[in-house]
Amino acid sequence: MTQPQTLTTPQGRQIAYHQTPGQGPGVVFLGGFRSDMTGTKALYLQDWAVRQGRAFLRFDYSGHGQSSGRFEDGAIGDWFEDASAVLAELTTGPQLLVGSSMGGWIALLLARAMPDRVAGLIGIAAAPDFTEDSMWAGFSEAQRAELAQKGKIEVPTDYADAPYVITRRLIEEARAHLVLRAPLALPFPVRLLQGTADTDVPPAVALRLLDHATGPDIRLTLVKGADHRFSSPECLALITQAAEDMDAGGMDAAVR
Repeated sequence: MTQPQTLTTPQGRQIAYHQTPGQGPGVVFLGGFRSDMTGTKALYLQDWAVRQGRAFLRFDYSGHGQSSGRFEDGAIGDWFEDASAVLAELTTGPQLLVGSSMGGWIALLLARAMPDRVAGLIGIAAAPDFTEDSMWAGFSEAQRAELAQKGKIEVPTDYADAPYVITRRLIEEARAHLVLRAPLALPFPVRLLQGTADTDVPPAVALRLLDHATGPDIRLTLVKGADHRFSSPECLALITQAAEDMDAGGMDAAVR
């Protein structure tokens, strides 16, 4: 596999990325919490984009994958800054944002801050505000006390052998970036894809986002039996189908 290129953000972080040229609107993949740009969905989308002659970009947030920094030092605002720099410095014109899990939250932050740079948005098990509504809300009193005293706690996960380290900064800093507590206008095509068997980001989150956001073309697809990874051949095909449907249904017109 080729070595990634590197972008230095205004904050001095080194962001690793892979970019393939093509026509626009380009596709930018935003990965999930502690995932990286070599995951199944990112590579599947890249292969699809190449076949379509479509520009494509995938990258690692700081503290993830091949980018600089330690994961434990990062927070939602940092990763939003990384994504903002990637969008501003490496792409031209409106882009189709494809956000997986936490990447869905980052995509919504980009849409709120830079709506003129968004041609459309696909959320795959999007997890807006998960630090508050899932992590903090789910912590026991003992965990909250430990977080306050030690500045971090360990949380078991099905996605790694070692537990995730959750810091007090991750929880507290994210409160400045919540998107479900204030109006959220999405004036471009939006497709939300959600598995009914997702125990990490349950369907109720997708329904809440659908109800909360405002826009002329927002649709939610529930896939019976699909889990949080949303990486079966059928689920992967739904992601690219959503992109193609958005192209046919008015995303290009919205860009013009």
